[in-house]
Amino acid sequence: MLALRSLASRGAAAGRRTFQQGPLPAWASVDPWAMSGASPQKGANFVDGEWTTSASTKTIPDPLNGEPMLIVPDTSSGELGPFVASMKKTPKSGLHNPLKDPGAYFALGEVNALVGAELRKPEVENFFAELLQRVVPKHDAQALGEVTTVRKWIEGFAGDGVRRLASASSLPGDRPGQETRSYRWPYGATSVITPFNFPLEIPALQSLASVYMGNKCTVKVDERVQIVYEQFLRMCLACGLPPRALDLIYCAGPVCNELLVNGDAKMTLFTGSQHVAEKLTLDLRGRVKLEDAGFDWKILGPDVADEAYVTWQADQDAYAFSGQKCSAQSICFVHENWQRAGFVDSLKATAAKRSLADLSAGPVLSWSTARMLDHVEAVSRLPGARVVFGGAKLPGSEAFPEQYGGLEPTAVEVPLSTMLASDENFATVTTELFGPFQVLVPYGDGELDDVLAACERMTNHLTAAVVSNDATFVNEVLGATVNGTVYSGIKARTTGAPQNHWFGPCGDPRSAGIHTPEAIRLCWSSHREVIADVGPVEGGWAAPEPT
Repeated sequence: MLALRSLASRGAAAGRRTFQQGPLPAWASVDPWAMSGASPQKGANFVDGEWTTSASTKTIPDPLNGEPMLIVPDTSSGELGPFVASMKKTPKSGLHNPLKDPGAYFALGEVNALVGAELRKPEVENFFAELLQRVVPKHDAQALGEVTTVRKWIEGFAGDGVRRLASASSLPGDRPGQETRSYRWPYGATSVITPFNFPLEIPALQSLASVYMGNKCTVKVDERVQIVYEQFLRMCLACGLPPRALDLIYCAGPVCNELLVNGDAKMTLFTGSQHVAEKLTLDLRGRVKLEDAGFDWKILGPDVADEAYVTWQADQDAYAFSGQKCSAQSICFVHENWQRAGFVDSLKATAAKRSLADLSAGPVLSWSTARMLDHVEAVSRLPGARVVFGGAKLPGSEAFPEQYGGLEPTAVEVPLSTMLASDENFATVTTELFGPFQVLVPYGDGELDDVLAACERMTNHLTAAVVSNDATFVNEVLGATVNGTVYSGIKARTTGAPQNHWFGPCGDPRSAGIHTPEAIRLCWSSHREVIADVGPVEGGWAAPEPT
């Protein structure tokens, strides 16, 4: 189903391939194959059911060659009026709820069936994979996998899937006619703010989840990649999504912050940096759910097995999509048995296969090359530390826009004692470089407590992996840690979460989740209790004395 052809005109390395172009979908407003400096494509805002523009625009460069390939709105504070009004007119009881327009649940399930069918069309699948790959260059398998995950998730909520999210429970009362009912209730006006790395999956799943539960949702994705979500929204509208269920705004972060405050957003889902997460928490008076930064750890246990698989998975976790996943393996604690088995040398050989030619290595959108190299040097200068492999500019990255970076897959080994020697050392080692970089920390049989102490001191608790089939070892690690999405066993990984299980951090009451019905209910609804007490009043009842 996936046809490929070479594309030399894009200025990428020889051998670069692309998804086969078919007829553009009728709802599409851009052509990802034509998108270039000679033919820049245009984005638009969507508010209260209407597509709109802004007075100023912003030009988005091609991450591979710097050509101006996109022109998108740059909405100013003075243009927020329609967006604020759209949020404010949304009732706190939502657009629908279990007692108001309950048929909307099933209607949204029908929309999901149509969206899923649309995404199964090869030309639509390739359209999204190509568009996604143009704005965040990643390997074909990574780009197509994101589209497939979204389709599978949406198909899972077709039919009665949305209705079941609003399932209620009841409990008998103390007398005839009395019963308590527990509902999941919408918030009303909500918002989703997401970063560049998953332009389709995160905003699509979270915004639709909000709508499923009865909310109106205003969406802001990193403007460098928001065109992907815009096209997704156009597809959903063509499949029958109510036009006033979602608003979409291209704007700078501070402008969005102003919108959420002035529009009185009742709940905001934020995925991104810890600094912005903390600011939103204060500005929105705690009405947030967060999937914040992820400095994610992996522990290789004492039992060495399936070395080739474990090495391959470690390379994927650290370096797929050039490490630009919030679940990417940031630090790997390597038991001395794995050291003796040649794990590090095997990892080096595996990482060396990555190349810009097939986008198994590519541009880093949030760190410049100079900044990444400075960080590599800072970590490698620690006592006893050394660069194991990488540590140099990615060949071919000279064509990237200046603000983007290119780094070879890199690993720096740091002694456990050095890491724990001071707060300064620990902060240096655990700084998240959102790129193809990881820290390797060897440890011995008697040092697991120190490894767990290091995990305890980390401040982000998204994903983790315990690579071991030793049940006692695994239980000790799991019992002493809090990461929200943890894989255990010899095939354990930190990345690649499918649509069928919970994904999100732990250890913070603001923790958000994605994918599952439990995650949707947690993020996008609140508990409402309705107690029915209809009588009858017993014959001969008389009012007692006041108490």
